Amino acid sequence: MRSVVIEQFSARARGRGALPHPVVAGADGGLVVQGLSKSFGRQRVLTDVALTVPPRSITAVLGPSGCGKTTMLRILAGFETADAGVVRLAGRELLGPGAWVPPQQRRIGLLPQEGALFPHLTVGGNVGFGLPAGRDRAAAVARWLELVGLPGTESRRPEELSGGMQQRVALARALAADPALILLDEPFSSLDAALRASVREEIAWVLRDAGTTAVLVTHDQGEALSLADTVVLLLDGRVAQIGPPAQLYHRPATLAAAAFVGEIVELAGTARAGRIDSALGHRPARLPVPDGPVVVALRPEQVTLHDAATEGGIRAQVIEHRYFGPDTVIRARLASGEVVAVRSPGYQPVAAGTAVELAVRGDLLAYPAPRAGE
Repeated sequence: MRSVVIEQFSARARGRGALPHPVVAGADGGLVVQGLSKSFGRQRVLTDVALTVPPRSITAVLGPSGCGKTTMLRILAGFETADAGVVRLAGRELLGPGAWVPPQQRRIGLLPQEGALFPHLTVGGNVGFGLPAGRDRAAAVARWLELVGLPGTESRRPEELSGGMQQRVALARALAADPALILLDEPFSSLDAALRASVREEIAWVLRDAGTTAVLVTHDQGEALSLADTVVLLLDGRVAQIGPPAQLYHRPATLAAAAFVGEIVELAGTARAGRIDSALGHRPARLPVPDGPVVVALRPEQVTLHDAATEGGIRAQVIEHRYFGPDTVIRARLASGEVVAVRSPGYQPVAAGTAVELAVRGDLLAYPAPRAGE
């Protein structure tokens, strides 16, 4: 039933006409942030954050809880001041030395974790909130509701809608105000897992269809990688890496970045002339790394499992397996005593103690090993 609903939404989306008014979201320039820093008392929350969001694109700010991403979003929206830094949107300085534009004048829309709809207003009243009264207002409300796949719901109340529908109404309300930028603050975190995937795909489609410049704040790696054109990885209040999703996953700049963006298994190794010696054999390094001790960051999907009769593999003994539906994760101990994880498609019930051979695909991510005391 859910797939039918999503297909109906997609079909409506493909058949829509022009938008309620020309969308000029960031048409003459996107978002530029330079040297943004913020402390609360003695606690440093953001340090020299810099990023650029091109017009009509989606950028995800990804990081763990407490890394400063929500504080950054609040500074962009104008709800929080910064200790230092410059924020420009569409060529207009919102924050900087001697400059501060109040929130209501920034042309920035916000989609919070909860849609924050006004419970005393109808769906139409929520979407039209802040728009000039008159016939054009009703027409604009109808067209924005059509854009988000909720035509004809103007008279319904927020409590009559599902969580996903409420988020789409909140998005329509934000877009109706013709913002130069939309900020999305973990907008899918309160939805159940099955609904979360479909709603985020729908909202991403709407944002792209409307030509909106958007910044998504999230701690969900899959969400950031699948929705964004660019991912900004924020760790401990600093930008650890910026780039396309595939670059952050396949070529993470640091071991910390590799560990946060996806799953890794850490192994000891030694780098020599662009190759890595480890329990996995002698393999090329994916990124430049100085000669000397390294930490290998192995992705579970790089490893395949074979029976013990296979020649040329890496000998290991199965410790356990865990079934996740689409795949099975098998943990196996190498001859070195180190443990690796193997992600295999489907159900692979390999008994503990089974002798197996492992094969590793591709080159290895490796980073200089921390020195004693680091």
